[in-house]
Amino acid sequence: MQRLPHPIPALILGAGIFLAPATRAGDITLALPIDCRLGETCYIQHYPDRDPGPGVRDYSCGAVTYEGHDGTDFALPTRAAMAAGVAVLAAAPGRVRAVRDGEADGALLAGASVKGKECGNGVLIEHGAGWQTQYCHLKRGSIRVQPGETVAAGTPLGLVGMSGLAEFPHLHLTLRENGTPVDPFRPAHDASCTPVAQTGLWGSALPYRPGGLLETGLAIAPPDYGAVRAGLPPATRLPADAGALLLWAYGWESVTGDVLRFVIDGPAGFRFEQERPLKKGQALFLGYAGRKAPAAGFPAGTYRAEASLLRAGKVIAQRSTLADLGG
Repeated sequence: MQRLPHPIPALILGAGIFLAPATRAGDITLALPIDCRLGETCYIQHYPDRDPGPGVRDYSCGAVTYEGHDGTDFALPTRAAMAAGVAVLAAAPGRVRAVRDGEADGALLAGASVKGKECGNGVLIEHGAGWQTQYCHLKRGSIRVQPGETVAAGTPLGLVGMSGLAEFPHLHLTLRENGTPVDPFRPAHDASCTPVAQTGLWGSALPYRPGGLLETGLAIAPPDYGAVRAGLPPATRLPADAGALLLWAYGWESVTGDVLRFVIDGPAGFRFEQERPLKKGQALFLGYAGRKAPAAGFPAGTYRAEASLLRAGKVIAQRSTLADLGG
């Protein structure tokens, strides 16, 4: 199997985004490169970094990126979603130039070196007129195309994984024109940004989200963070003798000053409400709040809960859940 050529700029993630010359209309149109419902079963963890200096700035003047990030990260909420299998799709018609497979998923977290193979398992497609797309971090053994093969937009290339330089399951997509990374959300050659969502080179506009909540659940004790990241399902039934009742929320891209609001409503007029400030920004985060059981225990019945993520006093994401206690 032909290997992905090395070095290629996108194989070393963090090498920097260099904006291409002004894009010519009609050169390339991109489709969503992952088989999921954006904002529901997948989300954009990072956009390309447009800041030419040491700072960070995404196309919408936000900070949903990191220094030198040259592509778009389409992430899955949990490893369970990765295990279930989510297809990576060709974003535009073209010819497969190279592939790499056989790299272990989670190698970085296991302490293994990924030097020279930061992209992990991947596919490189040429689209003509100097355009290329590169797809990184695919699941080992999942790649379905061969070098020289012609593909249409939407052709399955493999499955989302976490091979190479990856700490969570995601697809890293890099678009290049004549070897230079291009931001598909705002392909203009300047280093400015636009504080509104726009189509860019996508066939249809992809909504901009500056952060959000991936899952929430009721529990009787704080959940294990590793279990949540792996795909801990929200509880649907809690024991009648629960010594505590709490609501947890798992989300992405918090910033310093964000607030998690927790609300639990239950039978017999039960209500719990609390806000918890987030002390620092994190790519992925877990928060929870709750109360101990009263002397007579929690009343049996259905408890409904809602977690909200607030930024500058405004709700930017909400998720709800419910569970039956006792009975």
